[in-house]
Amino acid sequence: MRIFATAFLSSAAYLTFLAWPALSGDFEISGYGGYQTSPHSDITVSDGPDFRAGWDTKPFANPPYWGVRGTYWFDEGQLANWGISLDYTHAKVYADDKTLDRSGWDHFEFTDGLNLLTVNALYKFDIEGSKWAPYLGAGVGINVPHVEVTRASGTTFDYQFGGATVQAQAGLRYQFTDNWSAFAEYKGNYSWVDVDIDNGGKLKTEILTNAVNFGVNYRF
Repeated sequence: MRIFATAFLSSAAYLTFLAWPALSGDFEISGYGGYQTSPHSDITVSDGPDFRAGWDTKPFANPPYWGVRGTYWFDEGQLANWGISLDYTHAKVYADDKTLDRSGWDHFEFTDGLNLLTVNALYKFDIEGSKWAPYLGAGVGINVPHVEVTRASGTTFDYQFGGATVQAQAGLRYQFTDNWSAFAEYKGNYSWVDVDIDNGGKLKTEILTNAVNFGVNYRF
């Protein structure tokens, strides 16, 4: 899975670089925040009992949930209304009190981020005579969580490559001026997380994050 994600991102970047001189369109940068949730997930531990984790997300607590993306929108021929984006999201999850009681761990979080980086294809549906435009998107990428585990055998507190992430999004944008627009969207990410913990242990889980985002775009 790690090899697949790395190969995909490298290939997408290379093909975009080769095609860029022949393309016609606009570059857009976006910033967003919002409300994020995450359902329970199963935790597999190589050197201890497995358990099921309930997650809190605390999207407005420090460090907050936020994201930024760069999008290139094509404006000619068959690619008109299509875009390709590079999207970074600082998503996060905290094990709830019941999870800590079940596991016997003192601390379990990915709160300096699951740190999701994805390459996505986007399509916007322009409505003639309207400043509103719905859009859809999907992509794939990687997660780089900050692993925070404290248990009887030791402590883990570092950034690691976790594995692959897939992303889907649907939203609505409003064009204020030629350069500025705002948007609201749903964005979901499914991440396969495989990381090291203290004393040579391994931790695996799959985390789904759901978010309602609000943000602004600036087009160059």
